[in-house]
Amino acid sequence: MAESEPVVLNGRYELHSRIARGGMAEVYLARDQLLDRPVAVKVLFPEFAADPSFVERFRREAQAAANLNDPGVVGVYDWGSHSGTYFIVMEYVRGRSLADVLKAEGSLHPDRAADIAMDIAAALSFAHRSGVVHRDIKPGNVLISPQGQVKVADFGIARAIGGGNTDNLTQAGSVMGTATYFSPEQAQGLTVDPRSDLYSLGVVLYQMLLGRPPFSGDSPLSIAYQHVQQSPTPLRQINAGIPEPLEAITLKLLAKNPANRYATAEELRADLRRFRAGQPVRAEPILRAPLVGVGVAAIPGGPSGMAATTAVPYAHPDRTQVAPTYQSAPTYEAPRRTGLFIVLLVGLLAVLGVLLVLFGNALRGGGASKVDSVAVPALLTLTREAAVSLINASGLEPVVQVVPNTAIDPNIVFDQSPPPKATQPRGGTVTIKVSAPAELPIVPEVVGLTQQQATLALRQAGFTSITVNSQTTNDDSKKGLVLSQSPEAGVRIQKEVRMTIVVAAAPDERLIPLVAGRTFEEAKAELINANINPDRIKNIPQSSSTVPAGQVIATDPIGRVGPNSDVRVLVSTGPTRNDVPSLLNQTQSAAESTILNAGFRPDVKTEQVPNGDSRAGHVIRQSPDPNEKLEQGKTITITVGVPSSPTSSSSSSTSSSTSSSTSSSTSSTSSSSTTTSTTAK
Repeated sequence: MAESEPVVLNGRYELHSRIARGGMAEVYLARDQLLDRPVAVKVLFPEFAADPSFVERFRREAQAAANLNDPGVVGVYDWGSHSGTYFIVMEYVRGRSLADVLKAEGSLHPDRAADIAMDIAAALSFAHRSGVVHRDIKPGNVLISPQGQVKVADFGIARAIGGGNTDNLTQAGSVMGTATYFSPEQAQGLTVDPRSDLYSLGVVLYQMLLGRPPFSGDSPLSIAYQHVQQSPTPLRQINAGIPEPLEAITLKLLAKNPANRYATAEELRADLRRFRAGQPVRAEPILRAPLVGVGVAAIPGGPSGMAATTAVPYAHPDRTQVAPTYQSAPTYEAPRRTGLFIVLLVGLLAVLGVLLVLFGNALRGGGASKVDSVAVPALLTLTREAAVSLINASGLEPVVQVVPNTAIDPNIVFDQSPPPKATQPRGGTVTIKVSAPAELPIVPEVVGLTQQQATLALRQAGFTSITVNSQTTNDDSKKGLVLSQSPEAGVRIQKEVRMTIVVAAAPDERLIPLVAGRTFEEAKAELINANINPDRIKNIPQSSSTVPAGQVIATDPIGRVGPNSDVRVLVSTGPTRNDVPSLLNQTQSAAESTILNAGFRPDVKTEQVPNGDSRAGHVIRQSPDPNEKLEQGKTITITVGVPSSPTSSSSSSTSSSTSSSTSSSTSSTSSSSTTTSTTAK
């Protein structure tokens, strides 16, 4: 059996291994032979390639994403057709998706969740300013590099803001996206705008904080119904350790009415920055209980329950209560203290005394169990971590039983005792049954396969740590095939276990081991151990925004080489550092364009200048200074002058340089100029 040649698309993109599979396409790790760099190639399934609507949707993804040149968006380099199907060439992001992170870790620390949401908001802010709505924000479309850089991928169903529906891909009544992360208007097939992306981000943030999304069901239709009709459970009812400001931000994102969400992704990002800085957020916290009289006793003779000042909480349209409003009670005339009034007062005091005695007896006697009892919370369908947190917050002790249950997702509570709303003594136990983790993966049989086929089979089974050794042979029928494997096929083991395969090679051939992620010295040692001529091993520096400096990106070539062939080891030099452009005296829009075109992110602040000053609307300061070297993707801060308002001249010297969120608020008071912050982290 001869080894099959690797697939090369358009004579340029050499496919190596499959790294993801979606509903319409597969994603492969590939090498761009022209530019000698790793890329990700998304190949449309052949059965969809014959459908013009799917092809149009695929083309739309390439077009929409290719126009988004931002460090927070996965870049698209090329698109084309091959052997009856279509493909998109994208930036290869080394790391994991947020879905993989949540699957491995459950819920995230609130600070980490807020930081990830902040970076997603930055990418969405850029896309929205460019006129593109993503419409499929979900953990699987958020990639996180080993250095923590967050990138948003897959603009596959994105559409231009205000674009028409002439292609019938996005007509009213056509629901596109992922049901778990739908916005209510998306679930109803209505027109979407950037606030729909913010709702989906709210679902993602909710899931990051609790380990599960706010709504789940047996079918996409049932989940969509909940998005439209039901309010999410407040996060702190499930996990009291979540900060109230972050809960308020999340619930504001999940408002059913788009008008009650943040108006822009940048407004959301500003509120998340306030939360991380320990400052008050703009989102209103929910009230845990309605307020009654504020520090004033009820008025005798007045309406029942009326106080001199009464707090009247009102319900937000999305059932999130906001700050109370206050109303003054009507003026009343104090009653005259007649003899009857004195008798009634004495009687009331006597009754009160009897009640106090009875209450004291209850505390000392049988009533104590009622005072010290608590209601058992509802725990079904929660993750193990969320259920344990809720039990502890209720003053009870959790007892966890891990039970195999193939009908329930792993780590989910499917039974509890006592049942919800039953009473238990404070400190009593609550037993929960949690579905056991999925079975360990089975090692596939790869003996007899080519090296590429064996590596692909192992990766598809979940094994990512693979070592390839070679063994010379004169049997032409075995050259290039796997002779043995360890561990053996058919056993169940942890995914982290290293797989070792031995591939047959001709006496004059050498197999190149997989050395990505190693240092050059480590890679060279492995190559020498594989009988590669040391004098033929070349260290080739190459910049990379995804692979840390000093680590190997890939080798060239990949596979087998002759004894006198060069092996180029591509070693990352880290991200490219560019010169900071000079921005002084440019208009705000021109400066932002210059910053983005140079590969950086703009952070716009404002400062008031006198009316008629020529600096109004222009950059008066920048940081860092021009011609400094700065890593691509970093932030350049510019301060733009705005004219003073005659009505606010007394405060015209106030600078908004403390933060972009503050500057946005300050500049909105100016009658002659409103500046929208375009901060990008």
